[in-house]
Amino acid sequence: MKETALLFALLTCFWAVGQEEDTSYKKRVLEASEVNLVFSYYGQKGDHAAVSGGEGTEKLTDAASSIIVQLPLNPDDVLTVDVGISAYTSASSSNVNPLDGDPSQIVSPFSASSGASRSDQLVHFNPSLEHSSEDRNKIWNINAYIASEYDYFSLGIGGGYTYAFNEKNTELSLNGKLYFDKWNPQYPIELRAGFFDNRILGSGNYEPSFTAFDKENRNSYSLSLAISQILGKRLQGSVFMDVVMQNGLLSTPFQRVYFRDTNDFFIDDFQLADDVEHLPDSRFKIPIGARLNYYLNDAVVLRSYYRYYADDWGISAHTASLEVPVKLGDSFTLYPTYRFYSQTKADYFYEKETALSTYDFYSSDYDLSKYTAHQYGVGVQYKDIFTKTRVFMFGLKAIQLRFSKYDRSDGLGAFITTLGTTFIAD
Repeated sequence: MKETALLFALLTCFWAVGQEEDTSYKKRVLEASEVNLVFSYYGQKGDHAAVSGGEGTEKLTDAASSIIVQLPLNPDDVLTVDVGISAYTSASSSNVNPLDGDPSQIVSPFSASSGASRSDQLVHFNPSLEHSSEDRNKIWNINAYIASEYDYFSLGIGGGYTYAFNEKNTELSLNGKLYFDKWNPQYPIELRAGFFDNRILGSGNYEPSFTAFDKENRNSYSLSLAISQILGKRLQGSVFMDVVMQNGLLSTPFQRVYFRDTNDFFIDDFQLADDVEHLPDSRFKIPIGARLNYYLNDAVVLRSYYRYYADDWGISAHTASLEVPVKLGDSFTLYPTYRFYSQTKADYFYEKETALSTYDFYSSDYDLSKYTAHQYGVGVQYKDIFTKTRVFMFGLKAIQLRFSKYDRSDGLGAFITTLGTTFIAD
């Protein structure tokens, strides 16, 4: 693959630069190798599953773990490698084929199938290399991303540049990323060639006018610009803007749609699809935001965030959050957080059986609907200042535990627990 060859060549060049010997003394960007271990557990529930046309169980659990290793190659260069796996069990995705479970059970969108499609794993590999100039005012970076799951493969590459000036009181950064993704489309079982089931009930014959997508690629291009400024002894601010362009297969092949102007067909309580969602093959997004941090005193910091988002699918959104780290002595810090989010609905979102079959684009994915959301969280961090706790040749630098609760106005509720540890080599 051309992208893979390009990625390998670029990383090889940066590695060669990093191996050049420097006999002069200077402070290293990273003094010693660090290892970060991160584990998270996520759970959600709701009744608007896009897999079953906007009505059905959204129950899902996901356990993810990552290991992130930072290696100083020399005083100026740091190589970071992030490898992780996420294993999930999803009631809604199991209903891509709700018929592959126990045949004695009633088929329903509000029940999970016990078939093979109920679970999957996502594996990712994310290497990056960062180079700092002699005066530490300039930083270049290059990064790559590879991820795979049963129906999706993603390859990404990116790079960036950061420039500090005004005696390091001002910092300007520019980053770009390219993603080249490939679907292995998994359509609802009733829309696949050769489907037959003698339990189908409805008026007439079930003959959906379904055509498989002729495109299976999705490409994404993003450019980010940010500037941060120290505004005073206690105040620091930053503003940022992203420009994102996507094209290709932006529809999700297994998300059903039910039309208002067609007959309904069922197997038990499960309604068979009229079609899958169809969305435009391009999307343009612009998020613009700002951060403002205020150091109240040695114990308390106020971290605020705001972002406005708009795209050409008709969605506009507002995000605001506040985090208040509170130091509880030299080793412990408490992190209470709150986040608010609201968005308008996309032009192509329709609730179940409200779209017409004559429309060009339609989706019943409630992620594209109008809603508001609140997220509450708390975390605690312990810093082992002198790395007295040892695990083999590594000393414990920090350990952090966070918990967040998420509530959305359409009934979706979720929580996530994250445990992270950082170890430093001798």
